[in-house]
Amino acid sequence: MGKGLEGKKIVIAGSRKTEEMSTIIEKQGGIPLVRSLQGTVFLAEESIEKPLRTVIEEGADWFLFTTGMGTETLVGMAEKLGIKEEFLNRVKEAKIGTRGYKTFSALKKLHIKVNAVDEDGTTAGLIRALEGYSFKGEKVVVQLHGEKAPRLIQSLESQGATVLELLPYEHIAPEKSVVEMLCREIIEGKIDAVCFTTAIQVRALFDVAKEIGMNDRLRACFGKEIVAGAVGKITAEACREEGIRNIVVPEKERMGALIIELGEHYKK
Repeated sequence: MGKGLEGKKIVIAGSRKTEEMSTIIEKQGGIPLVRSLQGTVFLAEESIEKPLRTVIEEGADWFLFTTGMGTETLVGMAEKLGIKEEFLNRVKEAKIGTRGYKTFSALKKLHIKVNAVDEDGTTAGLIRALEGYSFKGEKVVVQLHGEKAPRLIQSLESQGATVLELLPYEHIAPEKSVVEMLCREIIEGKIDAVCFTTAIQVRALFDVAKEIGMNDRLRACFGKEIVAGAVGKITAEACREEGIRNIVVPEKERMGALIIELGEHYKK
């Protein structure tokens, strides 16, 4: 294995498999630094019941599902509340949009017909797939997964839709002091790359940067010296939405593949 990361300081922004990732970075000659931006994602059982019952009572014109796991969890929660059949009936009455092949597969298993499918697994792809439809006066239920999808919600509301968000998972932000430290390290040029494994991590970094007035400087750093490593399309999309252009994304959506890709990037 080549030493593509020789002497490079690489931040791991995730909270899972950090030892494994650190080992891969070290084998490439890099120096791993763990700065978890993930926070905590937990099952939102208490807060989901009211919006689920609202959906059943009022129905909707559209349901947009954005993750396979979130879709399955939502159906599981409805089942636990004894309202699965009513919920699925409401879904089947409406038009359906999906993001990602896992989401499409989850709905296929439930025998739910999909009207609009993204072509690339991204939110931007889903927005493009919905372009031929009118949302004026439409009621749209959007399933999210621990994080908001501001571009999607904004796009729907700007067209005159009423949006209800269903979050089967909720997200507690990471330790602010850790995020602030990473902001300073990036701006002071103390690191070479940040490896993001979820869109939540990207949002967490820039939310704190905005709060402490470092947003523009942070974005400028990613535009020049510092590389953002994104494990997959959704994470890369979040990077682009925050104004990052210097992004490395592996073909295979795996952390190991990202580290190897990062090494190849530096070799070039």
